[in-house]
Amino acid sequence: MEWGFVFFFNSVLLGVGLAMDAFSVSMANGLNEPDMKRGKMCGIAGVFAGFQALMPMIGWICVRTVVQYFKMFERCIPWIALLLLGFIGGKMLVEGIRNGESGQGKPGLGIGALLVQGVATSIDALSVGFTIAEYGWLMALAAALIISAVTFGICMAGLAIGERFGTQLSNKAQIFGGIILIAIGLEIFISGMM
Repeated sequence: MEWGFVFFFNSVLLGVGLAMDAFSVSMANGLNEPDMKRGKMCGIAGVFAGFQALMPMIGWICVRTVVQYFKMFERCIPWIALLLLGFIGGKMLVEGIRNGESGQGKPGLGIGALLVQGVATSIDALSVGFTIAEYGWLMALAAALIISAVTFGICMAGLAIGERFGTQLSNKAQIFGGIILIAIGLEIFISGMM
């Protein structure tokens, strides 16, 4: 692969494809916290974008160094995503039902949950290291940064959409967000097992 339009176009398409899970989770986060401040939105999108840049680079390094170990780990990716997103989604679902019954307000997204979401939605990006293995380190880094920028924009859109509809859904938003996270985990698991 050489620098040029095709390289940038492929990197943007990779970014869009990889960002879809993060978009859905961002929308669930916006649903969960409809009065989210712009700085927090940028922080959430930044975490997802950071993981989406980091994972392909880790995959690229693995391909160039310890590919046999990464191949063994690759079979675990759908299970890891299912467990992480199922746990966070289930927790949101239970809290949404409890808060609906007690009339309490919704808790905000904590840093621990955000990091788990970031790993869960980007772990499949490790395999992108295989597709960019032929790139030199500078080109691989450029691809990872493009993927990150695309993910940031898409996540900001997801947060804004979730925030808008979260206000309208009121106390059902946290339950809906939990269901979305569980569904994303199942989708990653099913598509990864096929």
